[in-house]
Amino acid sequence: MISFVFPGQGSQKIGMGEDLFGRYPELTAKADHILGYSIQELCRDGERLNQTQFTQPALYVVNALSYLKKTEETGLKPDFTAGHSLGEYNALYASGAFDFEEGLQLVKKRGDLMSRAKGGGMAAVIGLTHEQVTDVLREYHLHTIDIANMNTPQQIVISGYKEDIEKAASVFEAVNGVKMVHRLNVSGAFHSRYMLEAKEEFSRFIETFHFKPLSIPVISNVTARPYEQTELKKTLT
Repeated sequence: MISFVFPGQGSQKIGMGEDLFGRYPELTAKADHILGYSIQELCRDGERLNQTQFTQPALYVVNALSYLKKTEETGLKPDFTAGHSLGEYNALYASGAFDFEEGLQLVKKRGDLMSRAKGGGMAAVIGLTHEQVTDVLREYHLHTIDIANMNTPQQIVISGYKEDIEKAASVFEAVNGVKMVHRLNVSGAFHSRYMLEAKEEFSRFIETFHFKPLSIPVISNVTARPYEQTELKKTLT
């Protein structure tokens, strides 16, 4: 059994995709047209590449082209797909829920909306369980911090305003059992209460799209179970 998992925000790096844009000139041109700028130039621009509204389209395009290259060279097709946050759009693209252009339109809107939530941050607390992280947040009155992601039983991501994340990180670094607190390379308090306004606007935008039946099961970040066709829009929102 083969699974393809696509990376999300924080995995971007300068020069990514250089070996792909020339290989897929038509899709690269379509990306440039939808975005209104050169995707190749963006991936060379370290300053813009780390800004959410640019990071997400860049990763989506590079992930999509990487997937095409991988399947062409190996002949492999995944039995399951999944993705970390933004990467889930690539998992759905690979499964045929939407085409390359539709996926990029969704991601562009998502990145634009999420970029408005400035001043936020995220950090991965490694070594504690969900329950233990919750207890620490309660004990130290860190009420402005949300638990955003449960990556593994002992890798829990917290999210909130940047200054609050720094305060929380200092607290967690002194807690017995914590192996590491890793600040994530993001510019917003993603997967938290602070994204409610973006969620509401995105829910209206996504209603204009029609999703096709999934040809490959996609594991959802929300449920850790395969997407249900009838719940596609709700789950993405």
